[in-house]
Amino acid sequence: MSYAHSSMSSGSRTARRTLEFGRTHVVKPKGKHQATIIWLHGLSDNGLSSSQLLESLPLPNIKWICPTAPTRPVTVLGGFPCTAWFDVGELSEDGPDDSEGLDASAAHIANLLSTEPPDVKVGIGGFSMGAAMALYSATCFAMGRYGNGNLYPVNLRAVIGLSGWLPGSRSLVNKIEGSHEAARRAASLPIFLCHGSCDDVVPYKYGEKSAQSLSSAGFRYLTLKPFEGLGHYTIPREMDEVCNWLIARLGLEGSR
Repeated sequence: MSYAHSSMSSGSRTARRTLEFGRTHVVKPKGKHQATIIWLHGLSDNGLSSSQLLESLPLPNIKWICPTAPTRPVTVLGGFPCTAWFDVGELSEDGPDDSEGLDASAAHIANLLSTEPPDVKVGIGGFSMGAAMALYSATCFAMGRYGNGNLYPVNLRAVIGLSGWLPGSRSLVNKIEGSHEAARRAASLPIFLCHGSCDDVVPYKYGEKSAQSLSSAGFRYLTLKPFEGLGHYTIPREMDEVCNWLIARLGLEGSR
């Protein structure tokens, strides 16, 4: 028994060693600290570029935490290693999900939020694969557990997904409908999705299908905003919408 336990723990240590998360960059609030948002970058990007985008936003009451994903071989890139929150193949409704990678990243993100002061509201946002990670975290929050059954420790108050999709949507509705508590949490969580109509990397229909899956699972507090002519990138007008939404949903003092 003790032998099995020691070999298991060394196994999990090895797994952690092979997938180390990169550097975390923090943008401190310029005013009173009312909210902390984790922002998750897209495939092959890093936390530094996220922090540079967020630094310029007129949101003095938000502390931004911008982690960097582990470097791993990515199936959709033919096994080429780059920063990725989880492994992803071709985007498709019935493609397999990397549930282990999703849970490991969701736990890393939740741990970064778990040390925030109790009076500070916490949320998760992201772009592309980072948005997928934010939406997966939203489902973990609603169910109170990660996919692997471990307890989800954070009380999310806002989730933002730009140009993303929802991993693991197939069984989501049944899981949440089966629990009053999960349905209550899903209904309480505001989610803001933006997606470009001309996105050639994560086509708009995936954003739309994700919004439908989340809505039918009981995430009623959800907005999907299409951006006509926008490709797979962010623009200032989209970030303005994100700012306005956060100020309203989190009751921030704003840039006054």
